[in-house]
Amino acid sequence: MRTLLNLIWLVLSGFWLALGYVVAGVICCVLIVTIPFGIASFRIAGYALWPFGRTVVHDPRSGVMSVIGNVIWLVVAGWWLALGHLGSGILLCLTVIGIPLGVANFKMIRVSLVPLGARIVESDRSI
Repeated sequence: MRTLLNLIWLVLSGFWLALGYVVAGVICCVLIVTIPFGIASFRIAGYALWPFGRTVVHDPRSGVMSVIGNVIWLVVAGWWLALGHLGSGILLCLTVIGIPLGVANFKMIRVSLVPLGARIVESDRSI
């Protein structure tokens, strides 16, 4: 079932959302100072391509620098990506088949707003 949902997700919204994360990652990697944001963006792009069967957990080893980085990310790129998830989620929820995909979009809003200090793991296990 995960594979079927992931394939439908990839066709309907996953490719475009991942493309948004890749663009944000490339822009962030232009400057040396923002490379950690670019790495986080690329990591989330992979999650946006194939989200079912994986989940986002808080990394307990993250510190103050990830909080500061998340505030900067939120102002610069996070809210744009969150709006993309919100719009895509609303459109997907208009159909019966798209409701699980829309819910997955809504779950990804949190990681799009604050990606630093979060890890993407398989659903079977946590940290």
